[in-house]
Amino acid sequence: MADVQITCITKSHGTGTHEHITHVGNPSTPWKWTTAQTVESIDAKTNTFFVKDARTGKRAYVGVIRQLGHVAYLRTHADGVWNDNLLAQSQCQ
Repeated sequence: MADVQITCITKSHGTGTHEHITHVGNPSTPWKWTTAQTVESIDAKTNTFFVKDARTGKRAYVGVIRQLGHVAYLRTHADGVWNDNLLAQSQCQ
């Protein structure tokens, strides 16, 4: 299992009231996957994904959130708390 750092995200630009992450990636490696591909990889345990806090250098691991009636989405988890560190990443090119 590879431990993969996410350094950028792509958000939807729909007309709805809520944007969501459509892709994650790391241009220095380089790679860019859809959210669905990343969810599949986490579920299959082929990769773990993380982001680093720019201030502290601490890792926040990416997990899959599932809510009834909604598409699975990605969210970070650090120090026992679900947080929004993934949304703080820069926009992928």
